Parts: sequence; C-alpha cells; structure tokens
Amino acid sequence: MGADPNLLLAFVTLTLLEIVLGVDNVIFIALTVERLPASLQARARSYGLFLAMLTRIALLSSVVWMTRLTTPLFELVGRGFSGRDLVLLGGGLFLLAKSVLEIHRMLEGGAAGGAATPPARARVSVMAVSAQIAVIDIVFSLDSVFTAVGLVRELPVMVAAIVASLVVMLFVARGLGAFIARHPTVKVLALAFLLLIGLALVCEGVHFEIPKGYLYFAMAFSVGVELVNVRVRRRQDGKRTGR
Repeated sequence: MGADPNLLLAFVTLTLLEIVLGVDNVIFIALTVERLPASLQARARSYGLFLAMLTRIALLSSVVWMTRLTTPLFELVGRGFSGRDLVLLGGGLFLLAKSVLEIHRMLEGGAAGGAATPPARARVSVMAVSAQIAVIDIVFSLDSVFTAVGLVRELPVMVAAIVASLVVMLFVARGLGAFIARHPTVKVLALAFLLLIGLALVCEGVHFEIPKGYLYFAMAFSVGVELVNVRVRRRQDGKRTGR
C-alpha cells in the first residue's frame, strides 16, 4: 500500500469516511457502556468494537452477498423491501426503544445506591453490552461498507481502513463517555441524537431518506449550544464557590 500513492490516498480517504460515518456508533457505545461499573467499561468497549471489526471485515469479504442484500424480497403497499431495508428498520426501532427507555430511567431517577455488581452478573453484562455494540454496528456500517466497496476494490486496503477507524473510535468513545458522565445534560442530548438517528434509520428503511447533512448539522449545532451551556454553568458554579 505504501508503494502505490493511489492506494495510500484510498486508505486515508476511506479511513476518514469510516470515522465520520461512525459518529452514530460512538454515541451509542458511550451511552451503552455507562450502565456497567467503571472497571468494566473499557473491556466492554474493546470486546464490542473487536466484534464489530470482525463483522465489517466479514461483510466486506462477501461482496456478492452484499449486492444481493439490496435486492427486493417482497412488496408492501407498492414498495419493494430488501434485506438492507429490514436491517435498517430493525436497527432504527431498536435505537428508538433503547433511547426512550433510557430517558425514562433517567426521569425516574435510575437505580438507587451504588452496590457492587456480582462477578457472574458483571460478566453477563459485559457480554450483553459487547453484543449490543457489535449488532448495532452492523446497522451503522451498512452504508460505509457499500461506500467502501464502491470506492476501493482492494480488500486489504478496506480492511486496514476499518481497523484504523475502529481504533480511533475506541479512544473517542472513551473520552466521550467520561464527558457524558460528568455532564448529565449532555447525556440527554446524546439520547436525543440516538432518537433522531433511530428515526432516520426507520425512515430510510421505508424509502424516505432524510439527508445526512441535515442530521449532522443539527447535531453539530446542538453540541455547540450545549458546550456554551456547560461553560456558563461552570462559571456560575465557580462564582458560588468563590473561585
């Protein structure tokens, strides 16, 4: 790859594309692992992203099967639905349900107390969280996998780009998770993002696509407003404590 400038450019382009398209996944990972004890969160992130990496590589390796995924399986109300549509619908509904339940848990105050998680239950929780990360990554990675196949024909380049992007996502998700833990209002905003993403996936599954540029602009604008709010609250807290 290093000897061919075109392959190197393809690798860099595809890696950046995977990182941008992985923003949704980073938010989901940060919120999902938060339910685990702090000592187990890094393990769940690593396991989940490792499984996600294997899944993406498997999808890339089965290019013929991926092309069949867009073939209509049946028709409903005059619209053809493919395997890709069903995956997007299922993933969108899952995100909507998870976001609503998590918001409800926050409003109800969550579980009281900080009792330690038993080892057996902790292991199950880590595996359950890792499986959720890997499964939802399939939904999030469909577009990026199709794009990768369209941009690059060299499988080693695509695999290297996926590995590089997932390593970046691992570090970004850890930092984002710590930031969300320090600022509860940011968690509400992140859950709102997941609601928005889930709705967009459902709409795309029924062939009503919302331009991703609109979604990313709305998310970036909301993040900017929330960062200003965090700064203002920090100054107000500093004045109260006399700092």
